Amino acid sequence: MTNTISLQSINNLNPSDFVSTLGSVFEHSPWVAEQVYPLRPFDSIQQLHHQMKDIVYRADKEQRKQLICNHPELAGREAEAGKLTTDSKKEQAGAGLNNCSAEELKKLRDLNQQYLKKFDFPFVIAVKQLTRYDILEAIQSRLQNSADIEFNSCINEIAKIAEFRLNELITND
Repeated sequence: MTNTISLQSINNLNPSDFVSTLGSVFEHSPWVAEQVYPLRPFDSIQQLHHQMKDIVYRADKEQRKQLICNHPELAGREAEAGKLTTDSKKEQAGAGLNNCSAEELKKLRDLNQQYLKKFDFPFVIAVKQLTRYDILEAIQSRLQNSADIEFNSCINEIAKIAEFRLNELITND
């Protein structure tokens, strides 16, 4: 999402263009944009985000788990293979994950594996405004949580990521 679009333009898009424009706000989950489309027009970016978030929170548990699993490991295989979405690549680089030392990278990947083994879904955190040190601290801390707490934490973090993405993509003009 590099170009911006006005909220008015978003409200006027046809269903296909709407989903094409907003389908990546929730990582690899265009179903959120598809379901929010009929709720137009939106008065603000915040209202759009709130409606999208409600759709996610009302989705069944399996669909929410798939949404979590659609997120890449931080500094993981997808990053190493150059297969991150444009948004994820930019977000991870902004947090300095592309500048990890070999030791930091090993630690993060080990923690990612511990997390995945314990919870059966990847660690998700909105990395914008965080450093790699914040992220390492967060994953270590969150490994102590229950599966239910972590499931909800991931969904809440995904909602934050979506808010950041919407605010970068849309202007309130």
